[in-house]
Amino acid sequence: MTRRKLIFALIASTAFGALLLSAARARDVPKVATGFVANVVCSETFVSGLDPKRNLAETTEAMPGAGLITWAMDTEIDLDRRDVTVTLLGFGRSHAVYREGVGCTLEHGEVLADIALPPARPQAALLPEIAGPAVVAPQSPQLVAALDRAFAEPAEPPFRRTRAVVVMKDGRVVAERYADGIGIDKPLLGTKSVISALIGVLVRDGKLAVDQPVPIAAWKNPDDPRHAITIDQLLRHTAGLALGSSLQASLASTLEPVNRMKYMEPDMAAYAESISLETAPGQAWNYHDGNFIILSHLIRDAAGGHAADVLRFARRELFDPLGMRNVVMQFDAAGTPEGSGAIMASARDWARFGQLYLDDGVAGGRRILPAGWVKYSASPTPNAWVGIGAGFWSNLGDSFGAKYRVEHGMPRDAFFAKGTIGQYVIIVPSQRLVIVRLGRSPNSPPKADGVFDLVRDVVAAMSSNAKLAGGN
Repeated sequence: MTRRKLIFALIASTAFGALLLSAARARDVPKVATGFVANVVCSETFVSGLDPKRNLAETTEAMPGAGLITWAMDTEIDLDRRDVTVTLLGFGRSHAVYREGVGCTLEHGEVLADIALPPARPQAALLPEIAGPAVVAPQSPQLVAALDRAFAEPAEPPFRRTRAVVVMKDGRVVAERYADGIGIDKPLLGTKSVISALIGVLVRDGKLAVDQPVPIAAWKNPDDPRHAITIDQLLRHTAGLALGSSLQASLASTLEPVNRMKYMEPDMAAYAESISLETAPGQAWNYHDGNFIILSHLIRDAAGGHAADVLRFARRELFDPLGMRNVVMQFDAAGTPEGSGAIMASARDWARFGQLYLDDGVAGGRRILPAGWVKYSASPTPNAWVGIGAGFWSNLGDSFGAKYRVEHGMPRDAFFAKGTIGQYVIIVPSQRLVIVRLGRSPNSPPKADGVFDLVRDVVAAMSSNAKLAGGN
């Protein structure tokens, strides 16, 4: 075979392989799309108590391209059975079921067993109370203006759809506001960084080590290159597993294998752990939710192996000490926490979570996270252009994302937890601030959700207040 023919054959075979792969992934689109809608509508109808029609409209609006298919979706919400069924032109049926105390789970033909919930006997909170029972009105005209802008909608899309904002200074709420139908105790979708914190607890107790290979049964063969994957690499999204990307929430993202994992597989962790490497562990950065599903599996195993064990562990070690009373952890059909972004809590509870990181992992004198864990979490990941640490996004380092955020008003020392479509828990150590913003906003353009403006406005307002207080 001539060199020219060999090159042509290689190009043709590569193109044909890509076509077959695309076709296989395209077959998943209806099921992935309906699974996403069923899961979100179920969670936010039966856990958050939001209006399902409004919620569906705002969610799909925040996902570019989703409107091309959502018109063809049939969404059935059964308020008596507390489940949601979604089909796309009669295909790709997805069924999400609500179970008391654990939110919603997609079922894939199996019967979901009831989870034996641990007794609801919360221990006394170690974190001092952050506010009284009433909504805290902004304590200065500058903070009023900051919240006004955060909730204001532009004249044209993309819209912000801000649902809640809580601002804390030195451990006390100094301003908060909620959209219609949402209040202080309403659990809302948040971020995956709770999983990072629970991993930190296990590291504190000596049950895991960030620099050692993870104890995954499927990877135990020393000849398996995945055997070398560490917790640090999972936290930083440098493990190298070929699961695609979770950076964007859009119609195009339905083709990513990570979303097959989330919306088509009953055992998400088993699927993620079956995937081969795309790059050697630690060699390249690629953000996808499979990393945190595997971390969630480690937590389940360390806690005792069952969903109830995870709940007991999370309450005892994290939620109760922080006074997080409105948290709902959701699970897949195998009992693994859906730790890639399905943890729900009230905006104040997310603020309490942020305060733990502002206080270097200590609450009421008790060390929740190991010494150095907060600094580690915010430490920049090499070659991560978005600016991300180990379980948190970070403005430290010289990444494009960190520089961009600082240029647009976020302090250099800020680090934050971030959810897919507009959820933030922002920690600013130099200002002793925690800012929570929850909403339903697109990822692009970067300024669409108004978070840069919110952080800049709040920092300026608090600095102005400090100057006035000093002058008095």
